[in-house]
Amino acid sequence: MANILVIEDEVNVSSFIKKGFEEEGHFADVAFDGAMGLSLACTKEYDVIVLDIVLPQMNGIEVCQRYRKEMGFEVPILMLTALSTTDDIVKGLETGADDYLVKPFKFKELLARINVLLRRKSIGYSSKKYLFADLSLDTDTKVVIRSGLKIELTSKEFRLLEFFMSNLGRVLSRTTILENVWDRNIDFNTNIVDVYVNYLRNKVDKGFDTKLIHTVIGMGYVMKEE
Repeated sequence: MANILVIEDEVNVSSFIKKGFEEEGHFADVAFDGAMGLSLACTKEYDVIVLDIVLPQMNGIEVCQRYRKEMGFEVPILMLTALSTTDDIVKGLETGADDYLVKPFKFKELLARINVLLRRKSIGYSSKKYLFADLSLDTDTKVVIRSGLKIELTSKEFRLLEFFMSNLGRVLSRTTILENVWDRNIDFNTNIVDVYVNYLRNKVDKGFDTKLIHTVIGMGYVMKEE
């Protein structure tokens, strides 16, 4: 049983989602615009948030950004979007969303995604500190430091780096990364892994003499010292 906030301005869609969640034994609140959704998200306790991107008053990107960066909440967020290009999806994830689902969708698929996020939240990530070369990552404080310099990462970049650091020297295929950092239900034809690895390299490797994230042509990526 979970408390779920649905921020969706299309009445038919929000009613459909709310009914489905309640039939599964969950509680669901609905907000019909971004401002109302942000207010509810900040004042009530939820286990997961379903957030549409196109909303009146305040769009989903802004809601997510303010909820994450300005207010510091870490409740899992799944974004709903009719915009299916990689740039649109990346923009949503960059603001701190944990997953996305493209409209139109089947409730069974939405429920599967939500259950994954709920399991992650209930299991949580045990507090660990990773150290490799001059790079350190703390899962408890969410702090990443290289050569004494603090590196600011988005939640998805952090998760990707943690996955690399927990698999040092292992060549990770794009599919393996998608399944562990994103979700098994994600479109495996997307190039989102390459996009995020590039983001991560620009923050973790750029400007440093030793590169840590390497491409293995035709196979994937590996974290190792040159």
